[in-house]
Amino acid sequence: MKVLKTREYRKVTQHLISLVTVLLITTACYYSTNFIGYKVVALILLMAVSILAMLFDIMPVLVSAVLSALIWNFFFIPPIFTFHIDSAEDALLFLMYFLIATVNAVLTFKIKEQEKKARDKEEKEHTIKLYNTLLNSLSHELKTPIATIIGSVDTLKENANNLSDLHKTELLNELEIAGLRLNRQVENLLNMSRLETGSLQLKKDWCDVNELVFTVIQQFTETKNHSIVFNENNNLPLFKLDIGLIEQVLQNVVHNAIQYTPEKTTIIITIEHKLESCIVTVTDTGKGFRENEMNIVFDKFYRSPNTKAGGTGLGLSIVKGFVEAHNGTIELKNNIPNGAKFIIQIPAESSYINNLKNE
Repeated sequence: MKVLKTREYRKVTQHLISLVTVLLITTACYYSTNFIGYKVVALILLMAVSILAMLFDIMPVLVSAVLSALIWNFFFIPPIFTFHIDSAEDALLFLMYFLIATVNAVLTFKIKEQEKKARDKEEKEHTIKLYNTLLNSLSHELKTPIATIIGSVDTLKENANNLSDLHKTELLNELEIAGLRLNRQVENLLNMSRLETGSLQLKKDWCDVNELVFTVIQQFTETKNHSIVFNENNNLPLFKLDIGLIEQVLQNVVHNAIQYTPEKTTIIITIEHKLESCIVTVTDTGKGFRENEMNIVFDKFYRSPNTKAGGTGLGLSIVKGFVEAHNGTIELKNNIPNGAKFIIQIPAESSYINNLKNE
C-alpha cells in the first residue's frame, strides 16, 4: 500500500478507479456466469471491494461496495435485469453481501487509520530523537568555537598593549579557526534544510575540477596532523557541474577523513573521466569502517561510535544529497589492508577548452 501511494490520489481519481474496477469485473463475470454461477460472482465482487478498501479512502470504497451490491442484484440474481428478488435465500445472500462489503470497507479504513497513527507516532518519536541528537551535538560544536571567540576577543581588548605580535597572531588564528568551524556548522544546517524542503536547484557551469580540488585543499592548510595528497590530472576536460555544491561535497568528505582518522593519516584525492562521468576518489590510510556501518554512514546525524567529540553527523548525508541531485552516486569501500575509499561518480557534460573556444 505504501509503495503504490494510492491514498495520495485525489478523491475524484479514487472514485473513478473504484467504479471502473467494479464495472470491468462485472463485465467479465457477466459473460462467465454460465460457468461460475451468480453466487461465485458475489465472492469475486467482494474480493474486488476488499482490495479497493486496502488502497483507497473510505468514501470511494463505500460507493463501490453499494454499486457492486446493486449490480450483483440487477445483473446476476434471478430474475435478472430487475431489482426484485424472488427467493428468500437470494434475498438473505444479498443482504449479507451488502453488510459484509460495507463492514469490510469501514473496518479496513479503521485499521489503516490506526496503522497511520502508530506510524506517525513512531516517526515523530524518531524525529525528536534525531533532533535531540543534533541539539546535543550542536551544543558542543557551537559552544567551543563561541567560547574561543569570546576568550580571544576579551584577551585582545584587555591586554592589547601587553601582547606581543606573535601572541596577537596566534589569537587571530584561533579566531579564524573558530569562525570557520561555526560557518561550517551553519552551512551544514542550511544545506540540510535545502535538501529536506526540496528547494535545491542546480546552477551548472563549466568547471575545472583540478582547480576545484586545489581550492578545497587550501581550506585545510591549517591541518598539521594529516597529509593531503593530490596529483593533478592534466588530461581532464571541463565538466558542467554546480561548482558550489561539488566544492561542498569534496570539503565535507575531506573534513570527514580528517575528523575521523588518526593523526599522521594520508588523504589521497584522484580524478578520472570515465563513461561520460567525472569520478572523484578520496582515499585515506586510517582504520576504515566496520561492515555494519557501510550502509548507514550516509544517514542523517549518524556518527561513528568511539570517535573523538565533535561533528553533527550531517556532513556525509549532505554529500549524498548533493551528489544524487546531480544524478550521481557515492560509494564507500574499505581499503586493503587499511583505510577507506569514497568513490563519487557524477554524470556530467564535458568539453575540452579548445572545443569551447570554437563554440
